[in-house]
Amino acid sequence: MESWLDGHRAPVPDETTAHDLPVKGVLPAELTGRYLRNGPNPKPGEPSAHWFTGHGMVHGIRLRDGRAEWYRNRWVRTSRFTEGARYLRDDLSLDLTAVAANTHVIAHDGTVYALVENGLPHALTPDLDTVGPCDFGGRLTTAMTAHPKRDPHTGDLLFFGYGAVPPYLTYHRLSADGRHLESREVAVAGPTMMHDFAITDRYVVWLDLPMVFDMDLLGRGMPYRWDGSYGARIGVMPREGATRAVRWFDVDPCYVFHVGNAHEDDQGRVVLTGVRYDEAEIASLWSDIGGAPSAAKAPSEASVAPYLHRWTFDLATGRVHEEKLDDLAVEFPTLDDDRVGRANRYLYTVTKAAVVKHDLLTGSATSHQMDGHVGEAVFVPAEGRRDEDDGWLLTIETHLDGAALVVLAAGDLSETARVILPRRVPVGFHGSWIPDGVVR
Repeated sequence: MESWLDGHRAPVPDETTAHDLPVKGVLPAELTGRYLRNGPNPKPGEPSAHWFTGHGMVHGIRLRDGRAEWYRNRWVRTSRFTEGARYLRDDLSLDLTAVAANTHVIAHDGTVYALVENGLPHALTPDLDTVGPCDFGGRLTTAMTAHPKRDPHTGDLLFFGYGAVPPYLTYHRLSADGRHLESREVAVAGPTMMHDFAITDRYVVWLDLPMVFDMDLLGRGMPYRWDGSYGARIGVMPREGATRAVRWFDVDPCYVFHVGNAHEDDQGRVVLTGVRYDEAEIASLWSDIGGAPSAAKAPSEASVAPYLHRWTFDLATGRVHEEKLDDLAVEFPTLDDDRVGRANRYLYTVTKAAVVKHDLLTGSATSHQMDGHVGEAVFVPAEGRRDEDDGWLLTIETHLDGAALVVLAAGDLSETARVILPRRVPVGFHGSWIPDGVVR
């Protein structure tokens, strides 16, 4: 087995369902819904050229009235999974249904979608059966990012698609009821790998960074590499208006897989937080998960890791200020979804074995250590909450021989409950809490 599929990342061989799961501690009764999490899981015996390319598998835990009613895991049955369809056809066109669908799982307009950034979203039932690819009535003609942003004011879903050939970047806005899709091309320098983006009340924030497509790497996993000659810039684009010209700011060379949030401060500046990798950190990560050799420098230390970073863009002067927020090596930043695009005090990240809470007002950070490998922590607000951090954090803790859904109180990171899952769950990517009544 490839090294990037060993240990905590090793895939499971089948699908299963279990009921009435054991619970340690007390599950809050108002946690009534489904926690879903996506990640790569190749079929047994199937080669995997890169950790990012394994078939999507969604793991779900159903909670209701203080009980854990079921766990189930299901592969997302894309045409690549069921028929072996190829993403790049013989005529060099793309089959946007022949994808892994392995990165995120969200709900919008009553439907659950499995997402991956190089193809169409795939609709799932609430019990995780695959319905099929969705192009919103033929209106979506590009891939869809795995990191859409829901505007907490309007309910609109803002997202984008990027590609290896023009148009390199296309912006989309889907109405809350899923009926209207607005699309427009955004000019960038070339085929950059844009994994995430950010929004504020008035702007969209783009990451035009030096991980770029390389035709010579086709067939070798992920055909992207660091290219220092590409440059690094972050763009601020008005969400409304006739032209929506992007204001670009040159930044220190870096890559960002995941943003924390963005907002406009009281001086009209746009403030962005995200997990920043420099060239050596990308080289270390890419080698670990199956990436082909690149132009990136070899790490100068035995271990390198990404850190939480802040960029402040002054639209009046054209200047950008950059600052490292702390020395913790973290990933997968999350927050209260009601604060997306607005100022937030708290941001949650994870290390390999801890959930971390960052107080962006004081600059402090606290953590909750665990025994296993910790996945992304999803914030769920409490009913009638009074404070931004009044709620819970849900994360899957993975061991080599088992797994648990862990519920932490977001206020002090104390453990409230853990649901013992019937099998090991491989380390994966992103997930969502979907309350009852949100999906049909």
